[in-house]
Order: sequence, then structure tokens, then C-alpha cells
Amino acid sequence: MSTILYVDLEYFSPAAMSAFVALNEKAMAFDLVTVDLKSGAQRVREYADLSLTSRVPTLAHDGFSVSESSAIAEYLDEAVAGAPLFPVDSRQRTQARQLQAWLRSDLLALRKQRPSDTIFRPSVVEPLDAEAQFAAAKLVNAIERLLPEGATQLFDSWSIADFDAALMLARMTRNGDPVPERLARFSDRQLQRPSFAGWPALRNRRSVIDVAHGV
Repeated sequence: MSTILYVDLEYFSPAAMSAFVALNEKAMAFDLVTVDLKSGAQRVREYADLSLTSRVPTLAHDGFSVSESSAIAEYLDEAVAGAPLFPVDSRQRTQARQLQAWLRSDLLALRKQRPSDTIFRPSVVEPLDAEAQFAAAKLVNAIERLLPEGATQLFDSWSIADFDAALMLARMTRNGDPVPERLARFSDRQLQRPSFAGWPALRNRRSVIDVAHGV
């Protein structure tokens, strides 16, 4: 049974990171294939035939393919044995999916002014403008409401929504934006999970290749 995860060539996509973590949490063996989005490789017919949305990430698993990281996580949780990716409780599971959908569809100003590459390579950045500050406040408020005092995860058990929330918070914490201490600790702890440990190495290897080729 072959499993392939298609991700962006630059290893910048938070959605690809989420799918990578989901596969590792399920303890699955898989191959990574990169797609050069800048050159339009996602529009090449072979990839478009594989990915309904012509985006990354896309998972190919035993003759079946699915795109969009939240759909990938839900598929893996139902199709593959192992650690659950969502809470068992139906209401908590719904909240986790709600959080995932919101993180992917809102907070555009924050995502634009704190792009995902700055999580790994913090840079001197301009202060957030009013719109991004509003988005940041919404994010902090939502996570504070979901994260119980003294807890290390949002729900009774770990879920992929913990990682997604932590990754969004890291856009702020890694760039020096103010975040409540307990949320900063939550974010750092999630990004230290073994299931994510291999991703920074992939990015570092890509950076070495770029430098070697003079990119």
C-alpha cells in the first residue's frame, strides 16, 4: 500500500505541515513529493488529475487521492488505525473542526503580514496594522476560550486542531508580537511534538540546496 504526500517545493504551506503531522501521528510510512507552485506545476494535467483542487497538500493513498489538509486529516482518522486525530467526544470534535475551518478561512491580514516562512526565519517586520491587530486579537481570544487553565491541549485529548492553532500563534510568537504567556507555551509545546520534528529539517535541507545553486 503506497502513500504519498504532495507538498510545496518551498515547504512553506501550513496546510502541508498539518497533513505531514497527521500522517506521522498515525505512524504511517509515506513518501514526500514536492510541487513547484511558482512554476505552475500544480496546473500540469497529471497533478490536476490527482488533485481535485490543484493545490497542496494532496494525499495519495492506496489508489485514492484527496486534497485540503482538513479533509486529509478526517480521511486518515476514519481509514487508518492508530492515534486519533480528533477528539472522541462529538461536541469537542465539532469544535475542533470549527476551529480548523476558521483558521483556514479568516485572519487574512495576520496571515499576510506574518507569512508562514517567518515561523522558521523570523525577520525584522513592521508592526501589525490595525486590521492585522484585530485579527490577532480574535485569534488570541478564540484560543484562550478553548484552552483550559493549566492544560497543554485544547480538548480532552490531543487533536490536529491543537497543531493548527499553535502554528497560527507561532506567526506572532516567532516575530515578537505580544501573546499571552500560556498561549506562547502552548504553541511552543505543540511545535515540539515528534510528529513535526522532521519538517524543519526538510526546510533546512531546501535552504542548503538553494544556497548551493545560487537561488
